[in-house]
Amino acid sequence: MNLSTILKGIKTYFVPILALFGFISAIRAVSAGNQQPPIAMPIAAPPKAPFTDFVAGSGLVEASSENISIATQLSGVVSAIPVTVGQQVTAGDPLFSIDSRSQSARLLTAEAEVQVAKAQLSDARSLLELIRKVKDMRAVSEELLVQRRSKVETATAELARAEAAAEQERVELERLTVRAPIAGTVLQLRTRVGEFAAATRTSGDALMVLGATIPLHVRVDIDENDAWRMKEGSDAVGFLRGNAAIRVDLEFVRFEPYIVPKRSLTGESTERVDTRVFQTIYRIIGANHPIFVGQLLDVYVRAAPNP
Repeated sequence: MNLSTILKGIKTYFVPILALFGFISAIRAVSAGNQQPPIAMPIAAPPKAPFTDFVAGSGLVEASSENISIATQLSGVVSAIPVTVGQQVTAGDPLFSIDSRSQSARLLTAEAEVQVAKAQLSDARSLLELIRKVKDMRAVSEELLVQRRSKVETATAELARAEAAAEQERVELERLTVRAPIAGTVLQLRTRVGEFAAATRTSGDALMVLGATIPLHVRVDIDENDAWRMKEGSDAVGFLRGNAAIRVDLEFVRFEPYIVPKRSLTGESTERVDTRVFQTIYRIIGANHPIFVGQLLDVYVRAAPNP
């Protein structure tokens, strides 16, 4: 069999087979592209609305005091943190301290100046008292008497200044220990011993987060289009996101009468980020629920029916 016969056989059989194989591959690719993707099933079954007429919203669990961002008034290195995350504290308990060695030294200097001022005032008073004990005041010039009185007044003023300076140093030293403003729970700790704590931190960059967790509150975002259906004191029920079996009854606390952009995002693909919401605060009834600050609830509020 010569070369020309082989080439003729390739053109006769191989090229059509190759074209047929490409045609079949193209059909399979088009068919695969036209198939609908499988529908993703929800991780947990959505809750069933407990009311006939209701407004649904996403609720964010927060402390009843709202979350308090704790910062320091004075910058410095953190020297002690006597609390832990989850610990209950009372108002006035120390939360963390800034290195106070430099401030303590200034306080010692200020207190020493107070002692010097007291000694100077004592000397000035003694000299004035000696003049007053002179039986014949004609032996004492009026100028000398005025000078002694003036020294007492000057020494008194100097003592007041020194005591005020010492008190200021005590206040500055006290400010280096950050204390709990209210009774609550340490929700988050964002600093460690040895780290530098700046006094210019924002609420989103707080050194510690504190809040009263008994009871817990839920901040419910209601779409502004449904705000008119909300009635003060309306009943509400919340279901824990991801487990509709955990249901909590909610008690109305207050409205936030100012429509704001939605900030609490659920992460759903259909969620709009340009929504403005009417926020309503509810209290979680009962304390024996596996619910934590920052979790999301699916909230249903009994509302006026649509016209």
